[in-house]
Amino acid sequence: MRGVTQPGAAAGRRARILLIEDDPGDQELTRRALQRDGILAELVVMADGKEALDHLLPAPGAEAGRRPDLILLDLNLPGTPGKEVLARLKSTPDLREIPVVVVSTSARNADVAECYALGCNSYLIKPLEADRYREALQEIYAYWFGVVAVPRA
Repeated sequence: MRGVTQPGAAAGRRARILLIEDDPGDQELTRRALQRDGILAELVVMADGKEALDHLLPAPGAEAGRRPDLILLDLNLPGTPGKEVLARLKSTPDLREIPVVVVSTSARNADVAECYALGCNSYLIKPLEADRYREALQEIYAYWFGVVAVPRA
């Protein structure tokens, strides 16, 4: 049965964040940013869109992976592109309520508009400076786990 995470409730509960990112440097930067700032989160990393979809939408008879509380999604993924992953997530009733934050270096208005049209909850243009990226992750975490109420498994 699903519950609701109330604002501020993350303090006593470890959030599960799924990072779908193929760049090992960005994976490590995200991991370090979350650890460095003492953010109470379990970070699960998947390097491509197909792997993430197989985890979240397993074949019939297979068991799904544990549901994340938040998904950080890169657009430029090998195999299944980020926009396709986003479309699949938001068109699947059991997954559409999971907040998806697109994290991309693309500042193209067409990419931003298309991601919102596909159902992303936020679009972060990935800062080039590591400190600014870390600050952005802190703000994302504070918002999704400290300010708003979101459904949880």
